[in-house]
Amino acid sequence: MTGSDSMAPPLATPLTRLLGCRYPVVQTAMGWVATAPLVIATSNAGAFGFLAGAVMTPDELRKEIGLVRAGTDAPFGVNFHMFQPGAAQIVDIILENSEQVRAVSFGRGPDKGMIARFKNAGIVCMPTVGAVKHALKMVQLGVDAVTVQGGEGGGHTGSVPTTVLLPQVLDAVNVPVVAAGGMSDGRSLAAALAYGACGIAMGTRFLMTKESAPPEQVKQRYVAAGTDDITVTTKVDGIPQRMIRNQALRRIDESNTAGLWRRAVESGLRMKRLTGASAGEMLKSARGMTSHGGMSLPQAMLAAAAPMMIQRAVVDGDVENGLMATGVVAGRLDDLPSCADLVQSIMVEAHARLEAMSMLAGATQSTALSNTQPNTQPTASPSAGAA
Repeated sequence: MTGSDSMAPPLATPLTRLLGCRYPVVQTAMGWVATAPLVIATSNAGAFGFLAGAVMTPDELRKEIGLVRAGTDAPFGVNFHMFQPGAAQIVDIILENSEQVRAVSFGRGPDKGMIARFKNAGIVCMPTVGAVKHALKMVQLGVDAVTVQGGEGGGHTGSVPTTVLLPQVLDAVNVPVVAAGGMSDGRSLAAALAYGACGIAMGTRFLMTKESAPPEQVKQRYVAAGTDDITVTTKVDGIPQRMIRNQALRRIDESNTAGLWRRAVESGLRMKRLTGASAGEMLKSARGMTSHGGMSLPQAMLAAAAPMMIQRAVVDGDVENGLMATGVVAGRLDDLPSCADLVQSIMVEAHARLEAMSMLAGATQSTALSNTQPNTQPTASPSAGAA
């Protein structure tokens, strides 16, 4: 654990008070990437880490939570969705660990009653949204905060950039708002705070660290990617997703309807083997996604199977035949720091930018005041120049 005397000064915001962390920086729950080592490193660095429970079985999640608790005494979060196999057990596991699991994140799923269960246990509900209407809906259901992901974000993404979506949501809701999509450094944090957000959430930047789970060759592919190597496609599951271009993505983009269904069936069978879910449970999961997300059943089945393609890259290390979800910000990142070094660099830069803005504001105010002072200089009489 990093010693407090060598850490950047804390930065208190509504987010740090809500989550109990030192800095208003959140590590998002990327599937198969945000495992115990990354969450431990993030939390010990003073940020707030989310465990990727949405791709875990109940037994796997219980084990991972135990590992995190053994590696840090800091609070952390768990991500999940209500359509995954074993969702009811996963909720119970989270509640059983409420003394250290401080927050849950999710997209669609929990209803008002479920959110109330978490809140009654002292667990913060902080969903991720990509549209103003979704933010409003979540607030109506009783969530404590929302993470707003603009179009620059990785994986499933919308078309509205963070610089437009963030102020829209800030104007629409009365809960703390976290900015995501394109965030990677202290300038990002300072800018988000200037907008009125209470912190930032980062996925790709934390994926590109020493402690994240993907094999080294996968991380190096992220490091090598430029902005021109990153694209958005709807062919994976019918919904826009941002990915690094590779052979697998090219095959998908060029495939016909039959090819898409063949891939969905193959990936679905792989998911069934890995999770132990029955065909009925998988169909129920897909139907749940259609009822909450406006997807057709074919889209939902593809969405349920798509994670297996991502797993092939980030777990198996196959950079050509797996899919690599990414934020567009990967195109300008060229290193793999430790979480401790990353968080410290973010905070040092953020404090410097905030101080610079404060000094600029002070100078501007001083100039404005001096321009409004009455003129106290003696005025020559009309006849003075004629003497």
